[in-house]
Amino acid sequence: MAPRLQLEKAAWRWVELVKPEEIRREHIELAYRVNLPACKRGACRRNCKGNPSCLVGIGEQAWLGEIDENAFHNIDDPNSERRDKNTFVGLTNLGATCYVNTFLQVWFHNLELRGSLYQCHNSRAQEHNSESDYEPQSICEHLQYLFALLQNSNRKYIDPSGLVKALGLDTGQQQDAQEFSKLFMSLLEDTLSKQKSPSLQNVIQQQFCGQFSYVTVCNQCGRSSALLSRFYELELNIQGHKNLNECVTEFLKEEKLEGENRYFCETCQSKQNATRRIRLHSLPPTLNLQLMRFVFDRQTGHKKKLNTFISFPEQLDMGPFMEGLQDHKYELSAVLIHRGISAYSGHYIAHVKDARTGDWYKFNDEEIEKMEGKKLQLGIEEDIAETVKSQTRKPKCSKGYHCSRNAYMLVYKIQQEEGSAPPTTNVEVPTFLQRLVDQDNRKFDEWCNEMADMRKQSVDKGKAKHEEVKELYELLPARDGEPYEFIPLEWLKKWLDDSTATKEIDTTLFLCSHGKLHPDKVGDSKRVSMQAAQLLYERYGGGPRLDGSSLCRECVSQRCRVLRLKNQLNEDFKEVSNLVKRTLSDDGFWVGKASLRSWRQLALDQLEEDEQETKHSNGQTNGQGPHTNNSKEFGSELSEGNEEDMKTFNEDIVCSHGGLSILETERKLVSSEVWTKLREYFPKALEFTKNQEPCQQCVTLEQEEKDNEAVSKMMAQDQKNQLLNLFHEKNRPVLSKWPQGTEVLYIVPLFFVDEWRKFIRRPTKCSPVSNVGNTLLLCPHGGFMFTYDSLINGDAQHIALLWPSEWEVISRLFMVDQPISIQCFDQPTANGPSTQYTTQPDLCWECRESFLFQQQRDLREYTQATIYIRKVIEDKRMVKEAAPELNASSSEAEEEREEHPKPDGERDPDFSQSEDGTKRLKLGDGSAASSSANPTTNVTKMGGIRRSTRHRKLRGEKALIVSANQTLKELKIQIMHAFSVAPFDQNLSIDGKSLTDDSATLGSLGVIPESIICLKADEPIADYAAMDDVYQVRMPEEGFKGTGLLGH
Repeated sequence: MAPRLQLEKAAWRWVELVKPEEIRREHIELAYRVNLPACKRGACRRNCKGNPSCLVGIGEQAWLGEIDENAFHNIDDPNSERRDKNTFVGLTNLGATCYVNTFLQVWFHNLELRGSLYQCHNSRAQEHNSESDYEPQSICEHLQYLFALLQNSNRKYIDPSGLVKALGLDTGQQQDAQEFSKLFMSLLEDTLSKQKSPSLQNVIQQQFCGQFSYVTVCNQCGRSSALLSRFYELELNIQGHKNLNECVTEFLKEEKLEGENRYFCETCQSKQNATRRIRLHSLPPTLNLQLMRFVFDRQTGHKKKLNTFISFPEQLDMGPFMEGLQDHKYELSAVLIHRGISAYSGHYIAHVKDARTGDWYKFNDEEIEKMEGKKLQLGIEEDIAETVKSQTRKPKCSKGYHCSRNAYMLVYKIQQEEGSAPPTTNVEVPTFLQRLVDQDNRKFDEWCNEMADMRKQSVDKGKAKHEEVKELYELLPARDGEPYEFIPLEWLKKWLDDSTATKEIDTTLFLCSHGKLHPDKVGDSKRVSMQAAQLLYERYGGGPRLDGSSLCRECVSQRCRVLRLKNQLNEDFKEVSNLVKRTLSDDGFWVGKASLRSWRQLALDQLEEDEQETKHSNGQTNGQGPHTNNSKEFGSELSEGNEEDMKTFNEDIVCSHGGLSILETERKLVSSEVWTKLREYFPKALEFTKNQEPCQQCVTLEQEEKDNEAVSKMMAQDQKNQLLNLFHEKNRPVLSKWPQGTEVLYIVPLFFVDEWRKFIRRPTKCSPVSNVGNTLLLCPHGGFMFTYDSLINGDAQHIALLWPSEWEVISRLFMVDQPISIQCFDQPTANGPSTQYTTQPDLCWECRESFLFQQQRDLREYTQATIYIRKVIEDKRMVKEAAPELNASSSEAEEEREEHPKPDGERDPDFSQSEDGTKRLKLGDGSAASSSANPTTNVTKMGGIRRSTRHRKLRGEKALIVSANQTLKELKIQIMHAFSVAPFDQNLSIDGKSLTDDSATLGSLGVIPESIICLKADEPIADYAAMDDVYQVRMPEEGFKGTGLLGH
């Protein structure tokens, strides 16, 4: 089928030969495209919107043919979450709690610990009724209930959020797994110690606690002293080692105490060289070996992970490391893995050996996988490689050994001696806990049944819809000569889209002003058989129904008239263009040149307005119809001016008083023949004959404007001649070098001088200055705001100095609200005369101090200010900042001041406008504060020479937007993104002072707007993979602070 636009044009092609009054039924059906043939399946890649008979590609493909019943629902099989027989139960990852889940699984598989927890007294669980949900309170109760669910739940995985919430852990932040293990065991030990049963009070010590001593031997007298200590796990350094044996050997090796680290011997009563080592006395049944993969990096100030391969045996003999001859043989029961290269991210999993069967399982949150062949298989966990540069080949392992770069904790269980009692392999859940588990299992079964019912309902509903669609889709096509109706295309699509509920058929948006089907909405509707439409309306309701009698003759006639006029317009345009070129033989009429250039577009717009009456109310109207883009085609010859905004013909030569404009260059005289042709299109246009007089009011105003300009030019020339040096900024007095022979200088606001110079340069464009406005420089009490010293040190940017002769001229030419002067005189002292300065009016100390206080506060409390980061390369000095060039000539100074002219009505940022129209200096303005504190960026010297207000950026320098309350650490993150330098490689300084406190705010560090901070980057370190992880959280790392693990 042809494209939509071609079908639309073909539907109205007959208007060239048929007048509106000659329209017949066949023309109306052409406009509504009733006789277009239906498309066959496979002929269209998508639905033909221009053809109302095309019913292909509206969503029917999903319903034709056989459909799998699973397509009728999006509910997973609830039994997929049911625990398989002879499998373990997983734990839900609540966000970043995989490190918690791994330890819970390891502790659950410690049968002695599990059995002891089941024996703990729990009156709340024992007295609980089955009508409400059980909610544990203490840590022991939570762990007890969780272990019971892990043992006998019917669920594939359970939710540990109760325990995690009781501990106060942040589920979105991954914590140090080794620290969690220590703190939780300590908390559990403290909880169990409060049990009444003595066998429960010491279960943690009995299972996990061993003893060693720190033995120190004096080299002088040989005295030996031992400090006995308990341990729950051995922390083994892995850096520089290849296997577990080397790690344990280093842990127990002898250490020399020499130099400043010498030992105070009680026998010698003095510090002596000595040796110290750890001596193992007893080992627990469950031996936890922490491989210290996560270490503190002094260079970066953060933790990092050591991705070192360490081999460890399945059978571990600790006998050689013990002092006695007793046998200490262990077998591996669990390996905890950290997948990832960063200490701040990654994923934790656990490999645990089933004590009953000897099978190995991999516990990965909800997923549990049984290893084949009753062997530990670390598998893909060791394929998570770090950066390519540091990737090392996995060493070969001997039989009975395993090798890992990600294992961070090994759990060994003591081997039972021959003849001893067999270990516990079966732990039964107590009756009071099993009752709670059964209650949860019943809830799970109810949920499964509910989900199954929902699936069945969805399938039944889908099958019914399938039968309905197959029945009705065959009836949809309207055959030639049979009755038909129009149905909205979007409704048909939603009817065929099973994911949305089918609403009633709404055709109200398709109606024209005459209550029938609008011609423009044919493309958004489909012509279907009346039989199919009847069934659809019976099942879904809606309306009004649009059949063959709903084709609107009035809309078609109006559209025909407009289209014919558009075609005639082209002929008239050519005729008018030729007539305008001829010489006038009569008086003629005035028309606007812009109107004449764009009259065809204006006529089109008029026709568009007429056509909009036939457009659908829901379509684009008010000049946004499909033909408005023709302005580019027809108006290419328009000049820049008011033509684009022109609404009516000849409005460009009508003045504001409704008369003929006085601007003769904007109008043209045309013949009466041309005007007659134009009046056919613009009957409401104003008519001006050749003899029409221009508007007298405009003539009078024009003359007055010319007279005022002449007066302004004379005034400007006179003022310039009298104040020539002030205008050219020549021979200006300077405070720091008080001119000899002059006792007094006068002060005016620099704003006044700038405005005066603008008027002198452009007297016809700028208003004359009438008032000096010295109240700008005064406080509300009438006192002066600046001291002599402050004027020398930067405040001079607000003022201009005048010679007494200049002040005399200014006093005569302008209104002076309050004279301000500064006087120099010699004050007699004991050491001779001393030069003193005083101002009139006197300084207001109260307002001056308030002004300074506000300046300092603004420097500390700024927001969204600009600072500059300058990168220093190696040890080379940065090129000194080039001082902004002085604008020595007045013309250059004028150009710089006019480079960014302020719009009319914009206020000076350093001043505030009062109700009476006068301006005052803003005491709390941040710009004034910053410019005073940093005079090199915006200074007007007393000699009148100004520096540029723009910061000149150097190579290797970038601007950043900061706030005073953000920390140095946050600034380093911005610098990292701007310069690709890791925060821990950044050395920042300002004015030679190093910035080192990451937690300090920029305001407290003295960083003010427009500051320049030097950045020196260290050589990059090897491990950049952790960079984003370390700095993605801007708050300092707090570990388990505030959680239940620390007693909070």
